[in-house]
Amino acid sequence: MNSKKTQLKGLTLHELEELFVDGGLEKYRAAQVFNWMYNHKVTSFHDMQNISKTLRAELDDKYTLLTLEKVREQISQENETRKLLFKTVDGHYIESVIIPDDGRLTLCVSTQVGCPLDCKFCATGVMGYKKNLTSGEIFDQYLLAQLSVTFPISNIVYMGMGEPLINYENTVRSLSIFSEELTTGISLKKITVSTSGIPHKIRELADTGLKCKLAFSLHSCFEDIRSSIMPINEKYSLKDNLKALQYFSQKTGTRITFEYVMLKGINDRKEDLEALKKLCKGISSKVNIIPFNSVAHTNPEGISAELQPTPLHAIHAFADRLRDANITVLLRDTRGNDIAAACGQLAITEQ
Repeated sequence: MNSKKTQLKGLTLHELEELFVDGGLEKYRAAQVFNWMYNHKVTSFHDMQNISKTLRAELDDKYTLLTLEKVREQISQENETRKLLFKTVDGHYIESVIIPDDGRLTLCVSTQVGCPLDCKFCATGVMGYKKNLTSGEIFDQYLLAQLSVTFPISNIVYMGMGEPLINYENTVRSLSIFSEELTTGISLKKITVSTSGIPHKIRELADTGLKCKLAFSLHSCFEDIRSSIMPINEKYSLKDNLKALQYFSQKTGTRITFEYVMLKGINDRKEDLEALKKLCKGISSKVNIIPFNSVAHTNPEGISAELQPTPLHAIHAFADRLRDANITVLLRDTRGNDIAAACGQLAITEQ
């Protein structure tokens, strides 16, 4: 038996074809295996029914499929949001969240173990950064999450642990897998990549031709305030990011979603409202307003320990004023707060 098997999960169809041909297999076998891995979501070569037993045994000897092991599943008593804890083959832990909403099931996937950005309102930054996830580990969150529920997952958001555009290569490879005709579960129209803002990578993503949706973690329209809660803004300014977002919107023909976590006294003032109105008038966009969810379970320090949520009545008033300016606004409900699965709460504090 081969002691070091090659991982197939995470390879695109073209990469799989090259691997098989180089290994002496017929090219069409790649499409068969691709279909079983990504469309039928099998976890074993022995379940690939249109492949001979002899070839299945050969594949099993040379290659492997699974990248993750599901360790634990927690279900919110409030709204049946599910938080899944996964272990990678090299011993790291990540979380994904399944969110039910008006007949849809949205899966929030992670792209890194931890996160290097240290956004002050997000629990994941407390973990620090461990590693980038492979494209297979990103995809397997979808596969294993789908096996955990009876209804099909309808939407995917790259909004879990990590910054997708720092892990650009594996993020794009995973999107390419979803874009293939053989992967029929979810189209790119139902996938949103969220970024804190890396302008050159936003442009690169636009140029790939992969027409996923893009969400931008805005949280303030003022450079100094944004830098105080999102240190990445000191390296990649809001001004530069807005130019890249305009390019992405025009290149892909999609609207940008501005994510806006409401923080009491920081970004919920009248001047914040007026600045956000002006920004949205200059780019095809909508605003996703998010109540701040406590990160106290990570025992934060500094500004993270001082943050407070904007009162709910003030959040609604803020949203209404944006709507009065003909801006599309989605006010996101807090879901999974009781199991630390709400937006900004993902962090591995124990196993």
